Amino acid sequence: MPKLLLAAAQTRPVRASVSALPISRKMVRRFIAGPDAGSALDVTRTLREQGLAVTLDVLGEDVTDRAQAAATAAAYRSLLAALSEAGLADRAEVSVKLSALGQALGADGHRIALENALSVAVAAKEAGTTMTLDMEDHTTVDSTLGILAELRAGYPWIGAVLQAALYRTEGDCRDLATAGSRVRLVKGAYAEPASVAHPRKADVDAAYRRCMDILLRGEGHPMIATHDMSLVADACATAKQLDRARDSWELQMLYGIRTDEQRSLAAAGVDVRVYLPFGTDWYGYYIRRLAERPANVLFLLRNLNS
Repeated sequence: MPKLLLAAAQTRPVRASVSALPISRKMVRRFIAGPDAGSALDVTRTLREQGLAVTLDVLGEDVTDRAQAAATAAAYRSLLAALSEAGLADRAEVSVKLSALGQALGADGHRIALENALSVAVAAKEAGTTMTLDMEDHTTVDSTLGILAELRAGYPWIGAVLQAALYRTEGDCRDLATAGSRVRLVKGAYAEPASVAHPRKADVDAAYRRCMDILLRGEGHPMIATHDMSLVADACATAKQLDRARDSWELQMLYGIRTDEQRSLAAAGVDVRVYLPFGTDWYGYYIRRLAERPANVLFLLRNLNS
């Protein structure tokens, strides 16, 4: 059902129907800070008061216009300046999708995305914080890791994201589990073919545990991103066994999901960072969140016909 929804949701009629549903807009507010940077700063301030760190995402992806890609980069630079001015940059970084910075713009896409990402990295450094490159579907992995390597030559603190669902990811984890390397490990929220990704949930979970172990035993800074509380418990136990310092690793969860657990873990002495998206281009992000929760998928489908 989740893969079917992800595929169907790419069609224009379904997109139009889902976007127009009042129930969609109500559910979107659960997962998204609001339509603009002001909303995001307000939520960031609240999360910080709860002992949580934040990574902010300016919503948007699959940009096919160079001017729009430049505008997205400018939005990130403005956001970073605002974080610094508000005194929030010590606990808030940004997450950037390279497809929103022009990665899909044909033969020049790699270079355009790199240039735009570099401008965001410069702004992050000036603000006194960091940035992480989000990972998208498997066709973008090589380009994304290539851009990461180029950016890290001058900004070694830029974070990477790896998806445990992909067969290749254990090897990528070994390559990136080096000193100073920040790596967010996720299960993967894209509908991928069985030729490149584990088709069964149980296999993805097992792969996640293997990848998590590689990162936690490595010399980098693992960012364990999951809402699976058994994996959270395993991560905490392994970090304790390895005597990892609190600031040498972190857990990450999405805004609006397991909020009580986020606060409880932070209160217990674990660094927890909340992935906080904002903006008006919420459709792609929202659909992936629905696909991760079958109950939400069924609820949406019932409302499509009402």
